[in-house]
Amino acid sequence: MMGKINRTNEGEIATLTLDNPGKLNAIDLSMWQTLSQYMRELAADPGIRCVVIRGAGNEAFAAGGDLEEFVTARATLAQALHYHGEVAAALNAIADCPHPTVALIQGACIGGGLEIAGACDLRIAGESARFGAPINKLGFSMYPGEMEGLLRLAGPAVVKEILLEGRILNAREAYEKGLLTRVVADPQVIDEAYATARRIGHGAPLVAAWHKQWIHRLLDGRPLSDEEKAASFAFLDTEDYREGLAAFLEKRKPVFKAR
Repeated sequence: MMGKINRTNEGEIATLTLDNPGKLNAIDLSMWQTLSQYMRELAADPGIRCVVIRGAGNEAFAAGGDLEEFVTARATLAQALHYHGEVAAALNAIADCPHPTVALIQGACIGGGLEIAGACDLRIAGESARFGAPINKLGFSMYPGEMEGLLRLAGPAVVKEILLEGRILNAREAYEKGLLTRVVADPQVIDEAYATARRIGHGAPLVAAWHKQWIHRLLDGRPLSDEEKAASFAFLDTEDYREGLAAFLEKRKPVFKAR
């Protein structure tokens, strides 16, 4: 039985749930492909303000890739390149989504699960969650296209610790090492993740997308061109900018329309 990705919407917040019963939501190839497809569809939906990614149940966000599948679906070089190309495509679809993304993490967040969480913009974890990628004990290395996101997030020292030791980190350790945005008590993690999504949704959606875009651009280290500096003021021509200022001056909540 293959796993699946459940997609639900509640107003402007979309939720993608990793669901592979009996395998701690381990991610198989079809799940990676569906995750990629859903993220592309959500990216093109102007009605979405935030995407929450979580695991089914409370025992795991995802306990890594579905290892049983590796024997048949990743046995040759050609298969491995295809398989991990699909994984990288899904991670890139999360990272490139113009809408903010929040990982809601309960329980095990291992291997591919850690990679998915790392591709999200924010990561909210319960205090009993645990993190790592102990694949050194399985005899295979992390595909560079999957390692890239974790490297950007936490830096080489932390990625080396995770991969070379193969140690499982608790939530506090993961937070201290920069892997997490926030750690809360286990009973509060769902409420906090969705409260985070609602706070994001209350802001101007075009501004959220621009902030993501400029952060990504600045991280490549090149100086901004004059054209890019001018483009950073594109908000001046938007209805949402005029609405935001008017609402502030009139002491009311703004109503943003993403235009």
